[in-house]
Amino acid sequence: MANPTRPAPAGSQISRRNFVAGAAALSLSATVAGSKLLAAPEMPLASKRILVGSGTPDGILSFAWDTSTGTLKPEGIAGVVSHSTWLHISPDRRFLYVACELDEFQGKPTGSVASFHLSDGKLTPISNVASQGKGTCHLTTDQTGRTVICANYAGGSAASFLSTDGKLSEAVWSEHYSGKGPIADRQEAAHAHFACVSPDNRIVTINDLGADKIHIYKLDAANAKLTPAGAFEARPGAGPRTLHYHPNGKIAYCVNELNSTVTVLSWSAGTFTPIQTVPLLPAGDASKHGEITNTGCDAVLTRDGRFAYFANRGDDFLMGFRIDPAGTLTPISDNPRTSCGGKVPRNFTLDPTERWMLVANQSSSNLSVFARDPKTGELSNEGKNIAAATPMCIVFV
Repeated sequence: MANPTRPAPAGSQISRRNFVAGAAALSLSATVAGSKLLAAPEMPLASKRILVGSGTPDGILSFAWDTSTGTLKPEGIAGVVSHSTWLHISPDRRFLYVACELDEFQGKPTGSVASFHLSDGKLTPISNVASQGKGTCHLTTDQTGRTVICANYAGGSAASFLSTDGKLSEAVWSEHYSGKGPIADRQEAAHAHFACVSPDNRIVTINDLGADKIHIYKLDAANAKLTPAGAFEARPGAGPRTLHYHPNGKIAYCVNELNSTVTVLSWSAGTFTPIQTVPLLPAGDASKHGEITNTGCDAVLTRDGRFAYFANRGDDFLMGFRIDPAGTLTPISDNPRTSCGGKVPRNFTLDPTERWMLVANQSSSNLSVFARDPKTGELSNEGKNIAAATPMCIVFV
């Protein structure tokens, strides 16, 4: 975890070039293997608050949000839980699940997964259980909202939990991975980084940055158990970090941390097939990139599936692409890379109106907000900064 530097002053202005961003969204209402998939309720376009995971012991941060002006106002701590690396809201928007990136929990060498009741942006603690591995960095739910899956980076493991009205069981399934990659200082062991559930709720994937794999499992949504169903082998040294499905459910985008690329994957019958790999670094940056001073991070897709955007740390930029009908990527302009407004963009997202884009800059301890034209995807040339202690993840509530 990077050490935060001095926060950027609240309200400071940032010069910007054009930028586009989007938030992947998919509402499902069906039945798979006897489990009801939830149609996620529409988030009010005039959402009044964001919650921010913080890489500090203090807790989850709350900010009032003014959608008419794109202004954030600090509201203090919404919920006390240590090192809230990732936040995820349940499909019915009643609960917040939190990945806590710890090396020790209740005297054992593991991180934790916490749950809160969520009402009008207010948090009430429900449960906090061992994640079965150190450094819990990501979690998600399945489409029914009853299965919660986490990835443990330092522990090289993943686990699943059954949620009953927001209360988490102890882990019902876990796996500790083996293997390593060619980059000695980053791939000395397995490092699970991201959990993802397929749109049809049948498959769970775990990105293993350390062993250059995406582990594939069948999901039993009735009991939250996972059964091995193969693996996708990434390019050696790529370090697959995150995976995001296109709204059509047929394409997925894998951000590779260690070589700063994105692999476009065709998805069919439980199998990934690579169809394109695009670099995030400009041509000629190979030496920089070889020293791992730049690392790919997160991804965002617009709701209509027309645009995809990816974050890169080191040079600290965001890069926008148009999504072609086949799912492949084309840079959005001649200058598709833009500053993220701070240092080490850990997470970024659009507000519900898709007129504003927010970035959590981990190492500069600030949130950046930029106006966006939803039709063209372009951001204004200036954005606003507001201080936030080691921000890791942003959700609108």
